Amino acid sequence: MVQTRMRTLAPSLTEPRGHGLHLRSWDAACDADVETWLRGHLDPEFRRWNTPLTLWTDLSGARESLRARAGQAAEGRSASFRITDAESGTPLGHIGFNEINQPLKLARVGYWVLPEARGRGVATRALLLVSRWAFTELGLHRLELGHADGHDASCRVAERGGYAYEGTMRGAMWEAGRHDVFRDAHLHARLATDEEPAGSGDVR
Repeated sequence: MVQTRMRTLAPSLTEPRGHGLHLRSWDAACDADVETWLRGHLDPEFRRWNTPLTLWTDLSGARESLRARAGQAAEGRSASFRITDAESGTPLGHIGFNEINQPLKLARVGYWVLPEARGRGVATRALLLVSRWAFTELGLHRLELGHADGHDASCRVAERGGYAYEGTMRGAMWEAGRHDVFRDAHLHARLATDEEPAGSGDVR
């Protein structure tokens, strides 16, 4: 039986490269991609700060999640990338856009990094790379980044990526592992008209 490849990036769009990274489309038909996607979502640090709409915990759920993202990408509503090392191709994490709103030229960015890749500036480099891509490839004007209040590491990534802190959103995110209790979140944003952050030039 031939599996249909379901990629989380429209075929007409390029895959960003730069800062020692290659952002590749996730492929729901690729077992290695599904396993990496599952491992990232089961990581305790991820689960501490993020609560997906569906709380899946197995390969079947992970594959279905990637298929859903591929469907959203085909409709222009999202774009998801597997962060990889540009030379070795080793997977390092995920970055992508949810809720792409073309009429308003707006999208929300989210990311996570695998445990073994932390402490190397992967999230910051990926954020610089994907932000330039969104402004040039998708023609967006405003990119928003939200993270749970208290997630200081994500706050630093946002600031280094040129995302200005705009305030605290009350009760804007679910508590870890819950769909019935809310917590506050910080809102950061970057505009296409903002100055480029320092060190953002190595992007193509």
